[in-house]
Amino acid sequence: MLLAGNLSEYCSIDETQICGEVYVFLTSKAGHGMKKTLIASVKGTKAETVSAILLKIPKEEREKVREVTMDFSDSMYSIVKTCFPNATIVIDCFHIVQRLCEALDEMRLRFKRLAVTKTKKEAAEHNQREDEKARKRKYNREWYASHKASKNVKGKKRGRKRIRKRKFKPQTFSNGDTRVELLTRARTILYKSGEKWGKNQKTRAKILFDNYEKLREGYSLICKIRSIFQKNITKGQAKGELHSWYKEVADCTIREIKSARDCIKAKEEEVLNYFINRHTNASAESFNSKIKGFKAQLHGVADIPFFMYRLCTIFG
Repeated sequence: MLLAGNLSEYCSIDETQICGEVYVFLTSKAGHGMKKTLIASVKGTKAETVSAILLKIPKEEREKVREVTMDFSDSMYSIVKTCFPNATIVIDCFHIVQRLCEALDEMRLRFKRLAVTKTKKEAAEHNQREDEKARKRKYNREWYASHKASKNVKGKKRGRKRIRKRKFKPQTFSNGDTRVELLTRARTILYKSGEKWGKNQKTRAKILFDNYEKLREGYSLICKIRSIFQKNITKGQAKGELHSWYKEVADCTIREIKSARDCIKAKEEEVLNYFINRHTNASAESFNSKIKGFKAQLHGVADIPFFMYRLCTIFG
């Protein structure tokens, strides 16, 4: 679908999934999620395919677009560069923080895998010790004599007493979590800012950071870049603070955070463009959530052309 009349100076581009297929949606911020919001919808994410549709919009209209917000997608970047030559590309600040949180989550999962392996090893060693104790008791003559088979007397059980092994219990922390449970339940903590933690989350975070110093260090670096985007500063000042953050990341030994830093560094100019108008990709995310809401109401999409017609009627 192409509704060229809805094109405005400030746009957003994002992709969403419908019936297993990915569609690219170009939306206008001037529509505020209502009429005149939807500009184009194209099946697939190939830059050539999407660009071929958007290039049908007259060149003089495309050149009026001043700004397009997006995520880290390379295909979206290529589409915007091809179709809107005068537009400033802004990479959404929430996606930047999300990329860093995903890097920290990769580290958490690495520690969790090590914790699972360690727990299995401890359980195997515990069972081996219990088997050894049971073997010794079995061949101990004094123990055998005290537990030998009784006579067939009414009211008494026959045979020796069963040798009971102690069940393995992993070590728990003060809040009752095992090491594996601690790393599993910490996922939501690492994605949140510290002031949004509840009482139990604060307790869990303290135990987590006391036992995993690298997670504390990684979380601290994420908080620092989050604070940069919350400050009321110019693009030049933000660049200086971002470069200081690069140096802090260079001094750490967390490979996941360094990988995320390289991703930000590769598109630094687009990241810093946020500080010009402080626009985010929230309008595109809101549009995606509305599409998901329609899908939920319909319990799925049986007729994609009619579904697209509905979107065109409501948001076109």
